[in-house]
Amino acid sequence: MTLTTRAAVLRASTDAHTFAELRPLSIEEVTLDGPGPGEVLVRIVAAGLCHSDLSVVNGDRPRPLPMVLGHEAAGVVEEVGAGVTDVAVGDRVVCSYVPSCGSCSDCAGGHPVRCADAQAANREARLVTGRRPFRDGTGAELQHHLGVSAFSELTVVSPRSLVPVPDEVPLDVAAVFGCAVLTGAGAVLNTAVVRPGEPVVVVGLGGVGLSAIMAASMAGAHPVIAVDTVESKLAQAREVGATHGVLAADDAAEKVRDLTGGGAAVAIEAAGHPTALSTAYAACRVGGRVVVAGLPHPRHTIDVPIAALVGEEKAILGSYMGSSVPRRDLPRFFDLYAGGLLRADALVTSRSVPLDDLNVALDRLHAGSEVRQIITPGA
Repeated sequence: MTLTTRAAVLRASTDAHTFAELRPLSIEEVTLDGPGPGEVLVRIVAAGLCHSDLSVVNGDRPRPLPMVLGHEAAGVVEEVGAGVTDVAVGDRVVCSYVPSCGSCSDCAGGHPVRCADAQAANREARLVTGRRPFRDGTGAELQHHLGVSAFSELTVVSPRSLVPVPDEVPLDVAAVFGCAVLTGAGAVLNTAVVRPGEPVVVVGLGGVGLSAIMAASMAGAHPVIAVDTVESKLAQAREVGATHGVLAADDAAEKVRDLTGGGAAVAIEAAGHPTALSTAYAACRVGGRVVVAGLPHPRHTIDVPIAALVGEEKAILGSYMGSSVPRRDLPRFFDLYAGGLLRADALVTSRSVPLDDLNVALDRLHAGSEVRQIITPGA
């Protein structure tokens, strides 16, 4: 079965502005093959616009093109392929951008984000089944984005990319759980394993950083310090649990050390930029943990004095998707949201953005004036 859907297609990356004028994302009517064995057709209700999407558009995260973009989303199951028992037609689901095979040593060991099969599929811009089900108007194959391709009215995904959403969680909020919340809260709770009373600093206050602030506050960290280049984001961070806000500048690390009496026990880098990581490292105390959750350009590096790394016993920890197990972590995060403890709706700064306005939304994201804009492909 072949379906027709409107989708946002990126044909060439560009770092030139403005996106609203250049329109790197073309809104096209494309065809979509229905779900094959081990696949699921999902109607996308809400998709978050994330810096990872912007990084593909501007070339910081090179991907095979042309591609149907979008990786953070929630929707409703429309059809299931042969052999699928995890979800059923009508289920409300959130998408995870790292599917997993479920049987390799990493999956079996509780680290599905490291699944080699899933990483290969994402790197090669295909589903874990091997298919690329989108075609453009000429019949040419379109690449799949991180197993989701959410900027489309309809998409096909692996059932291992889906987690059910409780009825009490609106889908336009559930969407941000699939990336921002999993990554930010997971960096605090899974990777750093923050303990009550530990001072925490979060550098970079996008969706991931603000989620990390919320999780640090829930974990009983104190103080919880937010660092960003945008003053208004410091105010947002205070609203969701930060005790202090520090404007990113040359003396930001020194201010954090002053506020914490020597440095943070845990420093979360959530901006995906070398300068942010340098700030986080400098703001971390002797024996502390520096957690790197942001994804910069692959060529970016930092210099770390090896003698200081040894003598100060700092640990630098990578955190991909918050070291999460989506089927374990998302249900508990949804429960925390329903109980008013995890204010994920505070991440959503614009709702009901139609596909046709996606390039304008990219400009707002680039300018730093938005945290999460929710795209509604069917609008």
